[in-house]
Amino acid sequence: MMAEKGGFSGERLVEAREARGISRTELAQCLGVSKQAISQYEKNQRSPSGEVMFGMARNLGVPLHFFMARESARVTGTVFFRSMAAATKRARESAKRKYVWAKELVRYLREFVEFPQVNFPSFSIPADPAALSDEDIERIATDTRRFWGLGDGPISNVTWLLENNGAIVIRQSFDVKTLDAFSEWDKEEQTPYLILGAGKTSAARSRLDATHELGHMILHRHAKSLGSAVFRLLEDQAYRFAGAFLLPASTFQAEVVPTLRSLVLAKAKWRVSVGAMIKRMAHLRLISPGREQRLFANLSRRGWRTREPLDDELDVEEPRLIKRSLDLLIANGIIRPDDLKARLALYVADVENVTGLTGYFTKGPEDPEFPRIIRFDQTAKTPESEREETRTGED
Repeated sequence: MMAEKGGFSGERLVEAREARGISRTELAQCLGVSKQAISQYEKNQRSPSGEVMFGMARNLGVPLHFFMARESARVTGTVFFRSMAAATKRARESAKRKYVWAKELVRYLREFVEFPQVNFPSFSIPADPAALSDEDIERIATDTRRFWGLGDGPISNVTWLLENNGAIVIRQSFDVKTLDAFSEWDKEEQTPYLILGAGKTSAARSRLDATHELGHMILHRHAKSLGSAVFRLLEDQAYRFAGAFLLPASTFQAEVVPTLRSLVLAKAKWRVSVGAMIKRMAHLRLISPGREQRLFANLSRRGWRTREPLDDELDVEEPRLIKRSLDLLIANGIIRPDDLKARLALYVADVENVTGLTGYFTKGPEDPEFPRIIRFDQTAKTPESEREETRTGED
């Protein structure tokens, strides 16, 4: 049962509750109603009183009009999460709901801005991922580079490459460390969305996340199920694609030396983590399983599993498409920040969170980066000193 347009929407209540990671029981306790009542509200079997609805808005941190029924964005394709563990199920649901809010923003911006057209290759890939061989994935990664006119050297900026070819890339803060990144090929928009974790402060690891999700968008675009039987296979294939895309065999194997010191030097060039390069060497059979194990042992012994050399020196790639669109629209007076908040029915903190633009709307007026319109009062008289300077300048 759907709510009438303009009335209370149970679907929106589910959306807000899951975005906050709150169960029906927990919300019921906060509101002083039964769990059954919450279930009835969510199924549009009854409407909450004004007092209860105010309580919902307060406890879930959304404006009151968030609960009004309206058409909203939705997930139309398979969402590829890195972890499918039961412990992260609530975190995945929360991330997915906030992701829908980001899609709402993109849909709104599309009313004013023409984004880059999607220019992703579409290869003939077996419906059954088990039919994909490692050699197939290597070839597809190479063909993807060729499709985008890339040679076999390092890619300067993976995030901008994806955005220039029509992908929507957003860096969001996740509530749990078990979520790194996820992606979806939106079937209605025919647009790939890649959500990267803002907590990743390592440029190399963030680039690997982006290309891992790219692997899903290229290899698994039409996947319908992520059951446990195929989940690990899909993850391994996406990781294999990422390595092959970032480190092409023809050039990487010709210059790599399997020592940690040499790999740190290679990291500065390729902007790929030492750990990922060790794995890539193993995939290309440049090192034996024993050598791979010893390299990783040395990596751990030096404390590089969590933080490697150069992680503090290489800049993390930041998406720019959404920020530039907002800069353009706000600076030219086409939309105001309040229009955006009203359209999304969210508070500032959530708008900034789902766009990855922390502080964008809350920067002080003295911040020179904040987009604004400077208007001159044409009726004001020019001071004598300024008129004198003007005359002097004209001379």
